[in-house]
Amino acid sequence: MTMTRRRVVVATADSVTPKMAGPAIRAWQIASALSREHDVHLVTTTRCTVTQPDGFRVSALDDRGLREAEQWCDLFIFQGWVMASRPYLRDSEKVVVVDIYDPIHLEQLEQGRRDRAAKRHRVMHAASAVLNEQLLRGDFFICASDKQRDFWLGHLATLGRVNPVTYDEDETLRSLISVVPFGISDEPPVKTRPALKGVVPGIAPDDKVILWGGGIYNWFDPLSLIRAVDRLRYRRPDVRLFFMGLRHPNPDILEMRMAVEARRLAKQIGLTGAHVFFNEDWVDYDARQNYLLEADVGVSTHLDHLETAYSFRTRVLDYLWASLPIVATRGDSLAELIEVQGLGVTVPPGDVDALEHAISRLLEDDAFAASCRENMRAVAAGFAWSEVLRPLMQFCRQPRRAPDLLVPELVSQLRRDLSLPVGMPRGLRLDAMLVRDYLHDGGVRLVVTKASGRLRRWARALRPAARWSITPETLDRRKPREP
Repeated sequence: MTMTRRRVVVATADSVTPKMAGPAIRAWQIASALSREHDVHLVTTTRCTVTQPDGFRVSALDDRGLREAEQWCDLFIFQGWVMASRPYLRDSEKVVVVDIYDPIHLEQLEQGRRDRAAKRHRVMHAASAVLNEQLLRGDFFICASDKQRDFWLGHLATLGRVNPVTYDEDETLRSLISVVPFGISDEPPVKTRPALKGVVPGIAPDDKVILWGGGIYNWFDPLSLIRAVDRLRYRRPDVRLFFMGLRHPNPDILEMRMAVEARRLAKQIGLTGAHVFFNEDWVDYDARQNYLLEADVGVSTHLDHLETAYSFRTRVLDYLWASLPIVATRGDSLAELIEVQGLGVTVPPGDVDALEHAISRLLEDDAFAASCRENMRAVAAGFAWSEVLRPLMQFCRQPRRAPDLLVPELVSQLRRDLSLPVGMPRGLRLDAMLVRDYLHDGGVRLVVTKASGRLRRWARALRPAARWSITPETLDRRKPREP
């Protein structure tokens, strides 16, 4: 049976650079997998500095380029804020797949906790509007876990997307929303160079390294972890805690309050450079295995709040990939996996004593740590990208518009009955509000930094190479080909 080769755009608002964060990594892996069967263009609305990979095209687009990409494709797959303030995407007649693995509105609740009330309400208002717009338009949705799926089904039902038309097509609604977790490489990690032990000043070749495998965001709890290390160091002078990344690769994401507090606490109790180490930059995606393979324990500690319940910690997947025993806070779906499959130890939120005991057990009980590693090797195969992406791969082989979105009367009713929150203001009004917020958060220096960043993005967008457009070569890809 001949498979139709389709034109697919995978769009992200995250930076696609050698130092990629979770959203860009996920978009990259989706593009890579789909490129085996389709013509794929991975696009970012921010920065792109990677070398063109084999198999698919990748570039940064301005708004005009994004319009042309939408016109070119058969399927448009996106995540995050890509559709916001772009009505041509909302009104597109192409098949639209929405990746809602990241509940952005729940993150905003914690991220902006110390902002002024007016700003906090405005940001939440905008996040809700963005999500409602996506959920009203998507033909197919993917999320990270069954728990997330239940959450999003409730949201879809509230918006009217769970209706007789979608139900009669598929009583399970799997054809509307399916689970596609974050994945891990199909290939095992291979060390290419020393990274931590004997390399980072203060970390000796025989030290025991606890690895925090990612950024420090406001919904995490590095403070309890640092206090646990402070206690543990008296019994284990060789213990070292290494935070892998502080400067997010996306320049629009500023340093968060919790990162500042973590550095302050470590310095205050005399651990910085002795038992606690901060990588002020960000580790390259293709080099992260060197850190993972040298570490002795991987950690993920978070606070007890709503974001935790529906989160899917991508750093934990990296630990699984490297068979690195895990200490994690309870409360999310991956903590349940750790407990059930014996991949490490889970602890209550904010419990310093339990954290100290859990880390100590994995460092000192060699038989237990070995059993965790063995269990992880058995579980890892089920999280390979080739496995977790199956529902999306299948949909792209037989894409279709959501049946309820093909009924004009129903679409009109959905939009009429729903009182959609107003989106973010635009133009000069938006600029004035942003300047006011930046002045409040960081003074004139932050205003200058953000303005400079915008000017650089405008300059990149104006370069001919920065905008991809339809060419005879890409038009030729409209012809179906053998996979």
